[in-house]
Amino acid sequence: MMNTELRRKHLGSLLVGLQFGLILLLALSVLPIVRQGQVQGVATLLAAAGLALAAWALWAYPPGSFNIRPTPRADGQVVQRGPYRWIRHPMYSSIALCGLACACAAQQAWVWLALVAMGGVLLAKALLEERWMAQQHPEYAAYRARTKRFVPWLL
Repeated sequence: MMNTELRRKHLGSLLVGLQFGLILLLALSVLPIVRQGQVQGVATLLAAAGLALAAWALWAYPPGSFNIRPTPRADGQVVQRGPYRWIRHPMYSSIALCGLACACAAQQAWVWLALVAMGGVLLAKALLEERWMAQQHPEYAAYRARTKRFVPWLL
């Protein structure tokens, strides 16, 4: 049992490390563009939407229970308010929107590749989190059946 928990923690930490490394890479890719004030309207709208979604998701979470790892907290619960009414991973969606904003602003192939890599990391985190949430919370299966993973009514 303890070995399983340790593996979960290590895998979660690895995915979080990859996620933050890719976020940093994407952010650094647009830093010169932002400094010059040359960010396009679409990129600005995507970034604003991503930040607004992140703020809404954080607002919906009970104080002190937010977790960046895909491992469910022992005292956690299935949040079903705010954006969680429609999507299971609004924070991952917000990260993807901000990453897409960076790729649109930078307009370089390697930035798009970093965005695809981040999408893979976020999907891996979501799949693991969903499996572990279902094991810990019996009501999660019904929640998963009525919500989408990343985009309301679509995906």
